[in-house]
Amino acid sequence: MSIDYATLDVLRTHHPAWRLLHSPHAPLIASFLHRVFVAPNVRVMAAADLAEALEDELYALRDRLGAEAFPKAALDYLNDWASPEKGWLRKFYRRDSDEPQFDLTPATEKAIAWLGTLTERSFVGTESRLLTLFELLKQMSEGSETDSAKRIAELNKRRDDIDAEIARVLTGNMPMLDDTALKDRFQQFMQLARELLTDFREVEHNFRLLDRRVRERIALWKGAKGELLEQIMGERDVIADSDQGRSFRAFWDFLMSSRRQEELSELLTRVLSLSPIEALNPDARTRRIHYDWLEAGEHTQRTVAQLSQQLRRFLDDKAWLENRRIMDILRGIESKALTFRDTPPTGEVISIADTAVEAELPLERPLYAATVKPVIANSDLEAGDADVDVTALYSQVTIDSSQLARHIRHALQERSQVTLRDLIETQPLRQGLAELVAYLQLGSEMFKTVVDEDAHELITWQSVGANGVISCKRARLPRVIFVR
Repeated sequence: MSIDYATLDVLRTHHPAWRLLHSPHAPLIASFLHRVFVAPNVRVMAAADLAEALEDELYALRDRLGAEAFPKAALDYLNDWASPEKGWLRKFYRRDSDEPQFDLTPATEKAIAWLGTLTERSFVGTESRLLTLFELLKQMSEGSETDSAKRIAELNKRRDDIDAEIARVLTGNMPMLDDTALKDRFQQFMQLARELLTDFREVEHNFRLLDRRVRERIALWKGAKGELLEQIMGERDVIADSDQGRSFRAFWDFLMSSRRQEELSELLTRVLSLSPIEALNPDARTRRIHYDWLEAGEHTQRTVAQLSQQLRRFLDDKAWLENRRIMDILRGIESKALTFRDTPPTGEVISIADTAVEAELPLERPLYAATVKPVIANSDLEAGDADVDVTALYSQVTIDSSQLARHIRHALQERSQVTLRDLIETQPLRQGLAELVAYLQLGSEMFKTVVDEDAHELITWQSVGANGVISCKRARLPRVIFVR
């Protein structure tokens, strides 16, 4: 973030942490919320319990500062702090309760943590921070090294250092941390542990914002389920695959190991029993700080689970609505059928192309079969003297069945049925009787036809004889009707 005038002016106006620091009641708000939420690591508190605690705080302040110091009731203060204009508390309702609940917002916890850094510290350690920074740089450098020879050399060097330290310990030379170094490192540990709890609240807040956007989008969605789920899961993947999401998942996997928990408990017990650390009077909750991490992480996981439940409920509601719509359509069809039972309508009411799907599997198709190879006798060709009429070879007639089929389809596009006579009137026969037979063959193979035996039609066409004389041919046959 750039620290310029425009950015800081926007933050001063809109950021809840800055508004908290600017509030005239900031000492009350920060001290009370720190005592109730931050110090004991409480994530959620019921409104009645929080109002009771605030009422005790206000009573003590009024007794010391006067009755007019804080005139409003405790619950009024809490509702004011949770308003959108302030945003210092989050007020919500649990699924199984109608009592309001309160929780800190990440901005408020950041402001309280910053206020804790303003007080003077009797001891400010720098060695542990330098060592931490140096160790982080080493991890980044070694973890990004692609040259195997360099990594092996670094590991050999580390092994030699460990062997040398083992040799010194065997000889009785065991370097120990002095009191100052112990205090320095313990102070650094406590600061990082408290910052980790603050980060948990911010991660949970980000998942909660995603859950709120999902609920709003589901409430206003009118399209298909697939599109909505694709958008929602896309946002969920963006958060889970972000740097913050991957870091949280790695931390959670590390902390959920029972071996790691036992190791942390043993280390904390041993460190807190050291006399320099006991002199610092650490908080009693330090001994179970890793359980506070677990509790904070469970809140984050619970928010993700609520998001999944919301998606599941959306799918169930959509399925129920669709099933209800189908049943309404079926009942409508039944009621209309009962209405027409006694007085059925005349003519065609409904037409169904087919009642079943005709399945044709690829392996059921016949394989290619080679035609019979003709046997040609190997005999010598001889010149013949027979007088043969070869005009028949040049008078072959070819009927284009595809052209006739297009003619029938074009006619059925304009009418539901057409007779063979009407077809021939629009497209006269050019090949005579052979073309007429082709029409009848198409009617039996490719189209649905009806033959009216009671009515006969006369079909005529012109034919050119061998001597070039044009004659009129006639054929009388039952009426043939092509149906769409």
